[in-house]
Amino acid sequence: MATEIEAWSTGPQNDGVFSLEQKQDEEDSDDLNELEVNGNWTPQEKALHEARLKAKAKRHLRKSSSRDSTRDSLSDSVSGEPSTDPHSPKAKAAVNDRKSRTGKGRGLPKKGGAGGKGVWGAAGMVYELEEPDTDDPNYDESAQGDTVYATVVPELDERELEKTINPIVQEYFEHGDTKEMLLKELNLGHHKFEFSSLAVSLSLEGKASHRELTSRLLSDLSGKVLSESDMSRAFDKMLKELPDLILDTPDAPQMLGQFIARAIADHAIPMSFLDCYKGKVDCDHARAALDRASVLLSMKREIMRLDNVWGVGGGQRPVKHLIKEMNLLLKEYLVSGELSEAERCLRDLEVPHFHHELVYEAVVMVLESTGDTALQMMVKLLKVFWQTGLITLDQMNRGFQRVYDELPEISLDVPHAQSIMETFVDLCHQEQVITKQLRDSCPTRGRKRFVSEGDGGLVKS
Repeated sequence: MATEIEAWSTGPQNDGVFSLEQKQDEEDSDDLNELEVNGNWTPQEKALHEARLKAKAKRHLRKSSSRDSTRDSLSDSVSGEPSTDPHSPKAKAAVNDRKSRTGKGRGLPKKGGAGGKGVWGAAGMVYELEEPDTDDPNYDESAQGDTVYATVVPELDERELEKTINPIVQEYFEHGDTKEMLLKELNLGHHKFEFSSLAVSLSLEGKASHRELTSRLLSDLSGKVLSESDMSRAFDKMLKELPDLILDTPDAPQMLGQFIARAIADHAIPMSFLDCYKGKVDCDHARAALDRASVLLSMKREIMRLDNVWGVGGGQRPVKHLIKEMNLLLKEYLVSGELSEAERCLRDLEVPHFHHELVYEAVVMVLESTGDTALQMMVKLLKVFWQTGLITLDQMNRGFQRVYDELPEISLDVPHAQSIMETFVDLCHQEQVITKQLRDSCPTRGRKRFVSEGDGGLVKS
């Protein structure tokens, strides 16, 4: 027995303790077995038996607790952190942690951050085009080298065509640049000719400048995006739709005839387009449109382009031309006295930023006229333009201010210009055409009064 104890004690301290306890447990179990074999259970033996069982249970409890403490001390010595309760949330989180517990890891994410759910790769990784794998079950050797990758744009149907083209044309009316048209990005398919008919229909409801822009657009797209056959189909369709177009635009036949004449002059459609309809048209509106185109072409056959068929857009007209048009407008009004016609002509010029010129020309015309007729008519005209909002406050003030600045020069040709100007300004203020501030800013000529001829020309103070 002593030899065995010495042999067990040569190992580590804890191992020797465990060995002694195991030896004692074996002796207790042998004694119990002997008592069970003999079957002699005295009260003292029974109490001894229960005491031994309790001692054995205590030894097992001490043994398990010492093992747990040894394991915790080893882990603490490796990690350098104090031990925690194994049933605490922090301990459970530590158990489920995927980091290395051996202390050999560097604390970096797996695969350099390229792994994990929902991750396509590390930051900055560029995927190159991979060569087809010959071991792939879907590999087709015959298709290699003939594959063409291209962006396919679906063809627009009739329902989507109008919704797509209308905003494009309306935006073109704003900027007027045919190079910004995005027709190449659209797949119009066999409905390509309908682009021309939709653009012309929208311009019929707009201004003269819109119709001029539409004619330029058709000329620029001809031969590049739209062919002559596409243009011819578009105008043929519009000739058939004239009974419906005339409901919204009463002048649609004349306007469509001007479009056809301009397109022929721009070589967008062939000259034989009109010859195809001779004696074959039953609709009166279509016949009127074709007659209008034929008359325009016969009148200006020597001109390569019917550039002025719609007039020139307001912002694109020369200043001299605009001044001439406004002078004509005022002279026709003084002769006819029709306010509605004068208003229509001013709107057709489409130059709201240049209306101050009309005010200037009207005032100068009053100063150069004789009698009160022109003065009364011009006050009435300016009052109508002011009340309808056709001439704004800024344009009215600029026109009068220009006359104020040039009044000394005008007085050289019209000696009574100063007095006429004062009368005209007062009357305009009474009719609420100009403001009180503008009336007070009118220059006045101070009159010098002499005492008598014998005073030597001294001015009376």
